[in-house]
Amino acid sequence: MTDPTTFDLEPQARIVARLAEGVTDEQLADPTPCPDLAVRNLLGHLTGLAVAFRDAARKDLGATTETPPNTAVPDIGPGWREELTKALEELADAWRDPAAWTGMTRAGGVDLPGAVAAAVAADELAIHGWDLARATGQSYAPDPTVLQVSHDFLRAAAEEGDDGGGIFGPVVPVPADAPLLDRAVGLSGRDPRWSPRR
Repeated sequence: MTDPTTFDLEPQARIVARLAEGVTDEQLADPTPCPDLAVRNLLGHLTGLAVAFRDAARKDLGATTETPPNTAVPDIGPGWREELTKALEELADAWRDPAAWTGMTRAGGVDLPGAVAAAVAADELAIHGWDLARATGQSYAPDPTVLQVSHDFLRAAAEEGDDGGGIFGPVVPVPADAPLLDRAVGLSGRDPRWSPRR
């Protein structure tokens, strides 16, 4: 994933923002496909990663880009809807700057090339969009370009792993002719058939 070809994160950021708008207060404690994360924690994670990858694009390195994602269970505050929407907008805008894609940056406490950071951001938005949609019973059609970037990133990570597992957990086998979203979800260590009742 060192190809400097750029892509637009805004369509996927808007999709995630729309999903978040569809979450009811009653759903905040519901389970998600992410182990140990309720819907409210997933929303908190989305807010944090949007800020972190915004700052990674800007090369504004500091507390937001230093913290590993599993340091603490994320949560939301009373203004989370506006906060998440703003962070997603700023994330997409930051990656429109060609300078974001060049040189090195940092996210989650890891140094990585700008283009790789963009691919990680795309993957986070695509997969966590699916997580949020599944957890809250909403339909989900990710941005095709971002989904392809996510799939390719996850496939490369799985192929490079010594144990054949993915970077987010053991790969869940999915038929080769399954939809691209299902294949990406499987590569992320999730079962595409997951539902809150499973």
